[in-house]
Amino acid sequence: MELVILTFFPLVGVLILVLLAPQQKNAMRYVALITSLLTFGLSLWVLSKFNPAGGINMAIELPWLRLANVPVEFYLGIDGISILMVLLTTFLIPIAILSSWNAIQEQVKGFLIFFLILETGMLGVFLALDLVLFYVFWELTLIPMYFLIGIWGGERRIYASIKFVLFTMSGSLLMLLAILFLGINAGSFSQPTLMANRQLFAGAEMLLFIAFAAAFAIKVPIFPLHTWLPDAHVEAPTSGSIVLAALMLKMGAYGFLRFNLALFPEASVRAAPVMAILAIIGILYGASVAFMQKDVKKLVAYSSVAHLGFVMLGIFALNQEGVAGGILQMVNHGISTGALFLMVGMIYERTHTREFSKFGGLWKVIPVYSGLMIVVTLSSAGLPGLNGFVGEFSILIGAFGSKVLGSPWFAGVATTGVVLAAVYLLKMIEKMFLGPVTNEANLSLKDLSARELATIIPLVVVIFWIGIYPQPFFNLINPAVEQLLQLVQSAAMVLH
Repeated sequence: MELVILTFFPLVGVLILVLLAPQQKNAMRYVALITSLLTFGLSLWVLSKFNPAGGINMAIELPWLRLANVPVEFYLGIDGISILMVLLTTFLIPIAILSSWNAIQEQVKGFLIFFLILETGMLGVFLALDLVLFYVFWELTLIPMYFLIGIWGGERRIYASIKFVLFTMSGSLLMLLAILFLGINAGSFSQPTLMANRQLFAGAEMLLFIAFAAAFAIKVPIFPLHTWLPDAHVEAPTSGSIVLAALMLKMGAYGFLRFNLALFPEASVRAAPVMAILAIIGILYGASVAFMQKDVKKLVAYSSVAHLGFVMLGIFALNQEGVAGGILQMVNHGISTGALFLMVGMIYERTHTREFSKFGGLWKVIPVYSGLMIVVTLSSAGLPGLNGFVGEFSILIGAFGSKVLGSPWFAGVATTGVVLAAVYLLKMIEKMFLGPVTNEANLSLKDLSARELATIIPLVVVIFWIGIYPQPFFNLINPAVEQLLQLVQSAAMVLH
């Protein structure tokens, strides 16, 4: 019952918001913020009851409906693969809402309602263990994000929102067909039941892997399916960019872990080298295009393509170091890139520009902002002592020693992505903060307010925490990863 309360609690805030008058904007903001903070508290309550070694925890399994004469269950559960995604979601939503406090002045009620519905959808994605229920939550997240970009986004918001939906839905339809095939053949849509009866669909395993991978690869996104991402990031409001980069992209990587590796281990082993090559292309392509950007928000958007490439490389190394590092890097990317979009939004509110040419010398004018932005940037670059280093190092170790990939060159080539990330992120620091103040209008800029500090300081604390002492996070991840890899390693032995 704990997971039901956690998943649907944001809708309590939605009901209260519906009852408020349109002019009660501050009351709406406080309702949404308090609701999201209470949801974070509920996730900590779930964490306090969570046993990493206990497999699926706190499962609730109720009859729901029948589809093609196959029972569909309302089946929620949490394990070491999903626990960090749930915590990341409930941690970042209050920060995103707080970041929109002054930025969103029109149609505030609708904006906050969509935000809380989106939170319920994402929590459902990370907790659902019935494939039809997972698909319902997966599609539910599209609706609020479409409106968040389409109504409150930038000049090209309609184009970006439609592109986002069309890309995502095209992959999702293939996944839906695969889900129906699995359910009809196995007589169940339950993921644990399907895992126990994989022989029923063994002959179609690679086709099923591809159908699921299409949906998840678009969401990650994996090169060359990434083209919707920069448009969506650039046009989305700051809070939308935070959620999109920090949480929604992780739904794709989570899908690979929860379904592709668990249900189709032999196909995962066969596909691993191809997926690793696409991941490395994404790392190098994302970093190269990021270096060429003149808009700081576009730079951060393309950096997501590169960083998610590392996540996918770790997952398809198919060993303990790689997969655990990939999961932790999902959290790291959510924290660091979420913080980068947050701080880009802060400077945009002050200057109404994101062009590098309009900045320069900000360190002398707004030192608190500059110092925190540099810390966040260095965490994204993988500086030792900060969170990004831990995940990338573990992924590279996993890729280097991966028996499935079969060559240390995967890790060797991916390492150049670390160097390229340092190049384009240090370029950003130089152009924004160092040297003389190039724009006299910036001399009157105000440093961070108390509200803005309240949004960024928690992220910086987590950046240092994971960078200095990541073991508690690995303790949550490792038992579930070990259990998952037993399936994959058995499949690898059969194939070899």
